[in-house]
Amino acid sequence: MNHSQWKTHRTRKLLGEQVEETPAYVDAGYAFALGQAVYDRRKELGLSQSELARRASMTQPQISNIEGGDSVPTLPLLTRLAKALDASLTIDLDGDSSAFAFRAHDDGDDDGPEEIPPSGRSSAA
Repeated sequence: MNHSQWKTHRTRKLLGEQVEETPAYVDAGYAFALGQAVYDRRKELGLSQSELARRASMTQPQISNIEGGDSVPTLPLLTRLAKALDASLTIDLDGDSSAFAFRAHDDGDDDGPEEIPPSGRSSAA
């Protein structure tokens, strides 16, 4: 097959062609969508990756990997990210589609997010 005959997965799908998606392809799509949601919220807050990492008790490379879709965080890590982004994370998985959205908290607390210990438990009692 030469380059003129090759079509991207997305193009073939848009043309109505039958496209088989491997589990790895689907997982990569989830990771990328989550990374985009983290990036969008971080930019909305005007934070650098380093600042978000500090708020979430992570490293800047970890944030970069998540935003790039190179890793799938655990639920405790997602909880820390949501808190560091001062938002609730909504995950909608419905068959062939998925959506990840961080929604800003509207509680009037301007002190920033509470730091969460690496165990994932809040330090507040």
